[in-house]
Amino acid sequence: MTDYTLIRSARKTLSLRVTKDAVLEVRAPLNVPKAEIDRFVVLKKSWIDKHRATASRHAVDRAAFALDYGSAVLIQGQSHTIEARGVKRERFDGHSVFLPPGLTRDQIKRAVVRLYKAVAKQVLTAKATQFATQTGLIPADVRINSAKTRWGSCGGGNRVNFSWRLIMAEEDVIDYVVIHELVHTVEHNHSVRFWAVVERILPDYNTRKAKLKSLQERLSGEDWEL
Repeated sequence: MTDYTLIRSARKTLSLRVTKDAVLEVRAPLNVPKAEIDRFVVLKKSWIDKHRATASRHAVDRAAFALDYGSAVLIQGQSHTIEARGVKRERFDGHSVFLPPGLTRDQIKRAVVRLYKAVAKQVLTAKATQFATQTGLIPADVRINSAKTRWGSCGGGNRVNFSWRLIMAEEDVIDYVVIHELVHTVEHNHSVRFWAVVERILPDYNTRKAKLKSLQERLSGEDWEL
């Protein structure tokens, strides 16, 4: 029998999740018998094995992930090389990422994350303002956060948030996420109406979603934790 962590709550259905550490989590309603949960896990063995193998592969990749001078990083979908220069702090000139010389790998990663956050704040705030003007979907505020599993969100009072990680995505993908969250200022769920508004603004949004999923797959094998 496959080992798993059981999480019961006031939900109606059984669901499975494989964590990044390849741990299987089963979420179940409060009153579902353990034997029924076990049968459900057995039926889903192929799915579980596939996702555990993927999670294990990503864990190996994350353990090997490191940034150094000469490494390439993504900014708005383009690859840029990290270079040692006589600068006091991290800088991006549109072509290369410049860092002070003599930094350790950990210091390099911290500097790159600081740079990502700065560029994300500038670019994503500008895009949200631009699209708000074009569409009339006005957020109360735009913030950059360090969310790991959500590219963006729309909170109470129509405040929109974007993960700094989004700045790694291609331009059209960034636009999709920004539009997605702005639409949430008028449609607060993923209803048919919500997707109809998204499609009216971005008829090719499904293509952009697929590209975002590809980026997520790549980042699953990279360690950006500080």
